[in-house]
Formats: sequence, C-alpha cells, structure tokens
Amino acid sequence: MKTETIEYQDGDVSLRGFVAFDDQTSGRRPGVLVMPEAFGLGTHAKQRAERLAKLGYVALAGDPYGNGVEFKDLQEAIKHAGALREDPAKFRQRARVALDKLASLPQVDASRLAAIGYCMGGTFSLELARDGAPLKGIVSFHGGLETQRPAVAGQVKAKILVCTGADDPFVPVTQANALAEEMTKAGADWQIISYGGTVHSFTNPDADSAGIPGLAYNKLADERSWKAMASFFAEIFGAA
Repeated sequence: MKTETIEYQDGDVSLRGFVAFDDQTSGRRPGVLVMPEAFGLGTHAKQRAERLAKLGYVALAGDPYGNGVEFKDLQEAIKHAGALREDPAKFRQRARVALDKLASLPQVDASRLAAIGYCMGGTFSLELARDGAPLKGIVSFHGGLETQRPAVAGQVKAKILVCTGADDPFVPVTQANALAEEMTKAGADWQIISYGGTVHSFTNPDADSAGIPGLAYNKLADERSWKAMASFFAEIFGAA
C-alpha cells in the first residue's frame, strides 16, 4: 500500500491531505473522500483511509482547516469548526476542493466517487450531497445532520447512508427525523441506521479518553457501521 501527504488549495488556503491506495493494482478505481472530526486531520481518519485502500479504493483524507493542523483541545476545535460552519458556501467549498483533488488523481475513476465522514466530517459529506456534488454515495458516521441550506428537489445525486447513535446527545433523534423529511422532499435515496445504546464518536477508539459525557467508543456499532458502509459501496460501485 502506498500512503503520502498531498497538497491542494482552497483559494489562498493551503491544505494537506493524506492519500492511501494499493500501488500493486493497475487501472483506475473508485475514489473515497474521508473527512475527519472537528479536531482536524488526525490518526483516526488516516487509518480509515488505509482501511479503504485495503478494500480496493483510493482514499483521500481531507484537511478541514489548512496546513494539516490538528487540535488537541476540544474547545479550540469547536471554535474553529464553528467558524468554518458559519458560512455554508465556504464549508461546502472546503470539501469540494478535496473531492476535486481526489477525482484528479491518476488512480481514480472520477465517475465513481463517494464521500464519508466522522462527526464534523459526516456533516461535510452530507453538505456535499445537498450541494449536488457528483458522488455515487455518501456515508455519515455520527455526523451532525442539521443544515442552513436544505436539499432541494432533484439536486441530490448521491445515495445517502447515515449511521448514528440512538443515544447521541449531540445528534438527537429530532435531527434524524428532520433529515429523513428533508431528503424525502428532495427525492433522494436515503437510509438512516440508528444504533441502540450508542452515543457520539462511536467509531473512534480514543473517544473515551476525552472524558466528555456523551462521547464513547462502541466496538459493535463501529464494526456494524463499517460493514454497512462496505455493503453500501458494493451497491453503488459494484466490485472494487
């Protein structure tokens, strides 16, 4: 497997992503954008990119803030994430430039793209779908489901899979219900999987170390949601 840091631009902001793919395989293959949590591009998203490469995809873990910055302090991360989300167009553009970079890679079949994301990254993936990005599908893992710009009829090209914790205090069931109504009105192909006894950040083994109520790793929900994603990708891409 080949992994490397790759640079790309969003206007005057220099971004530093992480690419993973099987360099022993020839030919173009589907590309998957991986958007990380509010802390920035770190180990969790990079490991997911490597796992996607082992499944036969080209994965690009995107940089939400620039220069590959990663925050250790939650309040600092929340401050920067909030500033980015204040402007919906800017927020969507930050993910779009990463998707464009992924599509431009010589190993990628640009007609077969998907986006996944964790926490804030899940919101990124949904906003790409709402924006009509040329995606076969998106997957949100414990992502925020609210938006300032709801999807409009006929605009969503991507099929949608949302994996969320039934007991997530940061993404309550009202958000899931609102998303279902929004995507139904937009005519989108959507599904929401809610995992019982599961809170926020359930895919991240380091979630418990933050010591924050409502954040906890759930091994079973993590494994189930990854299998759901793999099945979803088999549906939208066929054999990788």
